[in-house]
Amino acid sequence: MANGRGRVKSRFVREGETMRNVWVAGATGLIGRELVARLLAETAAETHLFVRRAPDLQSPRLHVHVVDLMQPESWPQPPCDVAFNALGTTIRQAGSQAAFRAVDQDAVLNFARAAARAGAARFISVSAIGASPGALSFYSRVKGEVEQALADIGFAHLVLMQPSLLLGDRQEHRTGEQAATWLMRPLSPLMRGPLSAYRPVAGSDVAAAMVRLAGKPLRSPILRQRHDDIMALADTPA
Repeated sequence: MANGRGRVKSRFVREGETMRNVWVAGATGLIGRELVARLLAETAAETHLFVRRAPDLQSPRLHVHVVDLMQPESWPQPPCDVAFNALGTTIRQAGSQAAFRAVDQDAVLNFARAAARAGAARFISVSAIGASPGALSFYSRVKGEVEQALADIGFAHLVLMQPSLLLGDRQEHRTGEQAATWLMRPLSPLMRGPLSAYRPVAGSDVAAAMVRLAGKPLRSPILRQRHDDIMALADTPA
């Protein structure tokens, strides 16, 4: 239900209530693949994937919805308690700044608003360290604008994952990330204090933290999670 300012009111899931239905966008990416595997292995939730192409996965609790991410009005509307966003690309991969915005901004916000209309009280989204609407970097600025727009939707709880460089096996080739990984790995142990937020982190650890945060009581309506927060949650037994 939207008000005059464009906010969508989400149903509030009471503390301790079972997470019955979850939505996932970006299920075929580095974080998304691990996220879906963990949701199926570690929770009893009905898991709804909103994807452009169906992944090679099977489970009685897995529901795959092949959709056009730019046309949310055509999507199915199963119930939703918690929604996870792992959509993301790079300007190089997308081909232009406009194409990058289409994925990292338009598709993300389409998914978030649809999830809110379906009743999602908690939205957990992969953003990036340095995200800010005032950032000089186009990438960081778009990430910051998306964070701001997500906050305006009105979820009871919004969790923003802000990793730095992501480690793991991607299905697509990202030359820049591979070079950065080679440079950052030996420096990571030296990055302490405020610099620890910029340490590389495995995509599997981000996914593990997201699943933990889905059922964790949260005091703040907006929570940002960086490297040390992510690692503390990833190391917590399921």
